[in-house]
Amino acid sequence: MHHDDSRSETVTLRIHRFAPRPQRDRDRARGGSPFARKSSPFGDSGSRSARRTRGKQWVQDYQLEVRPDDTLLDCLLTIKREVDPTLAFRYSCGHGMCGSDAVAVNGTPTLLCKAKVRDWIQQLPGAAHDDEGFRRTGDVDDEAQPGTPKHPVDAPSGGTIELAPLPGFPVQRDLIADIDSMLEQITRLKPYLIADGTLATTVDGKVDVFEYLQKPEQLAQYETLTTCITCGVCEGACPVYAGGEAFIGPAALINQARFVNDSRDMATAQRLEAIDSADGIQACQSVRACSRECPVGIDVGEEIWQLIAKVKEREV
Repeated sequence: MHHDDSRSETVTLRIHRFAPRPQRDRDRARGGSPFARKSSPFGDSGSRSARRTRGKQWVQDYQLEVRPDDTLLDCLLTIKREVDPTLAFRYSCGHGMCGSDAVAVNGTPTLLCKAKVRDWIQQLPGAAHDDEGFRRTGDVDDEAQPGTPKHPVDAPSGGTIELAPLPGFPVQRDLIADIDSMLEQITRLKPYLIADGTLATTVDGKVDVFEYLQKPEQLAQYETLTTCITCGVCEGACPVYAGGEAFIGPAALINQARFVNDSRDMATAQRLEAIDSADGIQACQSVRACSRECPVGIDVGEEIWQLIAKVKEREV
């Protein structure tokens, strides 16, 4: 069906905002409380709670004229440039490559630059909408009780889209989440190829540049995992990680799966040992919510399940 992308309608963006409280010098000098719960070896909820910033929280509505194919990033840029320059959000490439603009849209973690208005608009009760999700102006209320006169739909807008910071992370300002804990967890697990330290040479003593050649089937085992953009969507969707429990998180596990499945890496045993802990892969409840909204199409839950199987094989 052909859609008229030039058509526009008023849509309400309901944004959860946050302004941090100015930090006093003595708070900065003192640091975290000595009585705070100790963090796990992977960072997890203990350190995340310690970094949580205090401040003012409120919900603010913005009404915009938008088209069905506009992205939510387009909408926020319009607000920032034309309505409210104080609104804070993060983005970089704007094309789903950098992963920096992950937020919760209607409670679901996703990327602003890939989320289109037509896919996320929440219809207002009692309003008639077309195939694009927009309210049909001039329609009548078909929900009226028998015997009562029908009246034109008078909904004030085409619908509402709710935006909030990415779940599971401390909020820095408005829609900007502090993802340092995720990056620290990935870094702890050595996110790089580990060889045996021996430089291969040819028979004439030269460096063997073909040492790490792979067959196509070997590359296929991990190639999809190299497309991870570390956006944090899987972490925000995970009920364990976003719920504040001590858990290394699906992003770090996917990073490890990339190297465990790489025939050139020589540290598979050490990698499986590192994630086989109460705060590591044992904390995964296999809900597979992490797979639902991955912007690059990685089946995160399946990859983690394969890791679990490898850990169990190692224990036999």
